[in-house]
Amino acid sequence: MKRVRPPSIPASPASSHRKRVLSEEERTLWDSVARQTRPLRKKPRPLKTHGVPPVAEPPPVKPVAASRPIVAAQAAKPVPRPIVPPLAPLGRRERARLSRGKSEIDARLDLHGMTQVDAHHALFGFLQRAHREGLTFVLVITGKGKVSGGEFERGVLRRQVPHWLGLPEFRTLVVGFEEAHIGHGGSGALYVRIRRSRS
Repeated sequence: MKRVRPPSIPASPASSHRKRVLSEEERTLWDSVARQTRPLRKKPRPLKTHGVPPVAEPPPVKPVAASRPIVAAQAAKPVPRPIVPPLAPLGRRERARLSRGKSEIDARLDLHGMTQVDAHHALFGFLQRAHREGLTFVLVITGKGKVSGGEFERGVLRRQVPHWLGLPEFRTLVVGFEEAHIGHGGSGALYVRIRRSRS
């Protein structure tokens, strides 16, 4: 079976590429139509600027809510503790006056035979009363220790009482302390100066 060739399309004349010139009647008709027309867009078109990229509008700024006062954070701040003054030695002159009996010892506390817990409570209560009553010097008797197996053992309270007096809760009641004169117990006793009440 023979293939049928499609009919050849005649080449377009070279004159179709040339611009057609309007006649006088066509030009008059075009001018009258152009006068009656109105532009569809009310806003004028923006001018095209060559080589300058269009400026993007900044995104809208969201309104920031007014910051609330931070009450919880301020309330959560820890209350500063009052500064506890350090201990101060009694001084040679005061110690000499106490040992010679020229300065009176206002009260005495004997901790002999007490456990550490009982002695701690007794000492703290005693110093609180002395502070409240406005006393100046007190004597705390701890004991020197005991002899065990031919050797001298230093007493527990003799070691512990100076340590307790250096604690913050005791420093609010006590100015300082010194080892007592031998006539008042020597190394087994302490002169304690009571801090004055500010009230």
